[in-house]
Amino acid sequence: MKTIILGSRGSRLALAQAELTKQAVERLPEGPAAIIRIITATGDRRLDINLSEPGPKIDKGLFTKELEEALLSGEIDVAVHSLKDLPTELRPELELAATLPRHDPVDVLISKTANSLQEIPLSGVIATSSPRRTRQIAVHRPDLRAANVRGNVSTRIAKLLAEDSWDSLVLAKAGLERLGYRLTGGRIEFEGQRLFVSDLVELLPAAGQGAIGLEIRANDFEMKKIVASVSHAPTWFCTAVEREFLRLLGGGCQLPLGIRARIQGDDLCCEAIFFDESEKPRSGIVSGTFHTPREAASALLDKIYETAK
Repeated sequence: MKTIILGSRGSRLALAQAELTKQAVERLPEGPAAIIRIITATGDRRLDINLSEPGPKIDKGLFTKELEEALLSGEIDVAVHSLKDLPTELRPELELAATLPRHDPVDVLISKTANSLQEIPLSGVIATSSPRRTRQIAVHRPDLRAANVRGNVSTRIAKLLAEDSWDSLVLAKAGLERLGYRLTGGRIEFEGQRLFVSDLVELLPAAGQGAIGLEIRANDFEMKKIVASVSHAPTWFCTAVEREFLRLLGGGCQLPLGIRARIQGDDLCCEAIFFDESEKPRSGIVSGTFHTPREAASALLDKIYETAK
């Protein structure tokens, strides 16, 4: 069997996720060898783009377009994505074929002074480039001000320390822990400095957050069989519900949507909050037995709009 070429963005986090994929593939019985090839995405080059201000310049494939082009050209066999970055509508020649086991999708607060969102000083500055995070934070702490921040994890933490006016920063727990940061005991160490760290339980994560998605060419049946062997069924179903809900809303990765689906016993529980033109956010929760992701996503959307009547 040929060596599989895994395509990945070049950040430390992206490469850590590609390495997890490589290990999963090579652990298969008689599994093929795999190598990682770095593909630079537009979103990695264009750090000037403010993700909190959607407009014509914000491409839904900001972090995925070049990986998909490498797939189509045959340069790589599998594109390894942070699933939250992958648009819900894919080119017909491509297919999301697998998801690895999901890490905890919660957001975390990294702070100079606060061990929770409520402890941030009045009118404090919290750094995030995510409209989803900004809008949800405003529900709980309307006095806080948001500062745009781009770059990799270490760059963002360094900016927090360098900016005297910034109090806190929001990042995904999955990314931090995959990079080897230890978040136990309510503290995180960075370049010899100790910062507060806490789960932002008030916020719902992005669709697919914490999951690694594997995209392939739709007609590559050999690769489909291989990646299906490493796919995690609960993660696949739950993230499919979240992505289907996002698709039904007609939004891209920058839509201010927080959503979390999880399996509890025999039931699927899914909760969402999103922000549209209405004055207040729309939110709701459903729980029960659903046979398809579309059934669950549609039930949740119907419940939210029925409640709003």
